[in-house]
Amino acid sequence: MVTKLKSAVIGTGAISKEHLSFISKSERAHLASVCDLSKVSAKYAAQRFGADSAYTDYRQMLDEVKPDIVHILTPPHTHKRIAKDCLEAGVHVFCEKPITPTYDEFKELWTFAQSHNRWVIENQNYCFNEPILAIEKLVADGTLGEVQEVEVRIALPVRDGGAFADENLPNPIHKMPAGVIHDFMTHLCSMTVRFLPKFERVSAAWSNHGGGDLFRYDDLDAIVIGGSAHARIRFSCHTPPKTFTVTVRGSKGYAETDLFQPHLRCVIPRAGEQLSPLINHFLNGCDLIGASFTNFRNKIMQQTTYEGIHRLLDKTYEAVIDGKEPPISFEDMERTHHLINALLLEVNHV
Repeated sequence: MVTKLKSAVIGTGAISKEHLSFISKSERAHLASVCDLSKVSAKYAAQRFGADSAYTDYRQMLDEVKPDIVHILTPPHTHKRIAKDCLEAGVHVFCEKPITPTYDEFKELWTFAQSHNRWVIENQNYCFNEPILAIEKLVADGTLGEVQEVEVRIALPVRDGGAFADENLPNPIHKMPAGVIHDFMTHLCSMTVRFLPKFERVSAAWSNHGGGDLFRYDDLDAIVIGGSAHARIRFSCHTPPKTFTVTVRGSKGYAETDLFQPHLRCVIPRAGEQLSPLINHFLNGCDLIGASFTNFRNKIMQQTTYEGIHRLLDKTYEAVIDGKEPPISFEDMERTHHLINALLLEVNHV
């Protein structure tokens, strides 16, 4: 029985640190190889995280190393080709977001994976951060009642320097359908459909408030309607501070968090009593993943923004080893990319 997966990583950019640190420490993984077009970067990553080998040609790596699972961490426009080559080689794929530039390409890639009896899994890591798991539990056990409203908001100064603002060396993400905002669309939409799985109507206002030719858009304000439930999706690069907030409002109360500044606030009104959210929390007996509110808060305050990646990867490796469905299912990815596609359709623009 397989107890460890032979793992390989393609792409050694900033996010590779999270993937490589997980693989190098996991009891379910063995880091067989690292690949990057830069020989220096590949060699450095292999040495730092203890990989058996380093390559600059991923096809050669697939042929010689024969990994069980590959992490694709390259720019989005390269994902589909690399993923298909990996799947054709009989390898499971864990791919950074967005897995493909378009909804149709996602469906094509998924069909290809099924035809080769292998998994292709998109990194929807924030869905596995502890505050989000806690809110899901509050919904599942009925504490919040029936979900009525969901709001997901990201504010990041993407124009103020950094990887996206260099006009002399434009980031490849600028070529995506939503430009730079596309780099965050998987997070915005996966979180939305987590709590509002079905929708019928979408209205999206895309703007380029900062002007210029480099950025296609720098602002998104969208409304998603599913039956009597509504969701708002918001991206802004002009309204500090940096934030990634998720608020879920139900018929009995609401819960909210900021994944960039981890906390969890749950408010359940009690008839005839004026209670603070904290007192209210204890009187309503909310059990947040087996911890008291104070202990839970202390725990998540020690976590990094990317703590969900390690939890997701561990569950993914466990599922592959045991022959079970991964924690990010086809339905999860399909709903996410269906919503992204709806937001991008001209007919839904306002």
